[in-house]
Amino acid sequence: MRCIDCGRIDYHQALALQERLAAAIHAGREEETLLLCEHPSVYTIGRGGLLTNLLDPNLRVERVNRGGDITWHGPGQLVGYPLFNLARRGRDLHLWVDFLEEILINTLHRFSIEGQRRAKKRGVWTGRGKIGFIGVAVRRWVSLHGFSLNVNPDLSAFDAIHPCGLTECPITSMVAEGCATASVAEVKQCLHSGFAQLLKMYLPQRRTLLGACEKI
Repeated sequence: MRCIDCGRIDYHQALALQERLAAAIHAGREEETLLLCEHPSVYTIGRGGLLTNLLDPNLRVERVNRGGDITWHGPGQLVGYPLFNLARRGRDLHLWVDFLEEILINTLHRFSIEGQRRAKKRGVWTGRGKIGFIGVAVRRWVSLHGFSLNVNPDLSAFDAIHPCGLTECPITSMVAEGCATASVAEVKQCLHSGFAQLLKMYLPQRRTLLGACEKI
């Protein structure tokens, strides 16, 4: 696999990149790829999400083809789009989501933050609230979309929505959890360093290669 560091990239530009790479991975023309990035401020909602969870009708929300309800992406939040051929990894979507949660939990642990799962509520939580978000799609068994992790964003952006469709959903971040020096760049490097090994444990295939995190 390879990792591409996209820096701060427009949401639609990242979506187009995902679509192109997913088609090429399915066709065998590209290797499995992890995209890591930040976005300018944007609200997105999954295919089954309810617009009633957008509390400010003046805000624009992008309807996208992923699972999950409404969420926010913006500066200070690390977003990951793993584009992987799940046909070669067992075709188990529940295990795929478990893996994405686990990579966030492991990353938080390396910054001395205890992340945890909650029954029937996908994502990652701390005692203060939700810190990691999961929303995935699969096309011809190639994964799209992925996860986001609040490092040091402006949490007031979540006040305009019911995050993930939950009416009582406090939101937190790594900085709010006491990790005052955390930066997106540092967390990005940490997450990337553990990704391939954990992937091999959860969803192995015959060969997994980990390359350097490229810049675009």
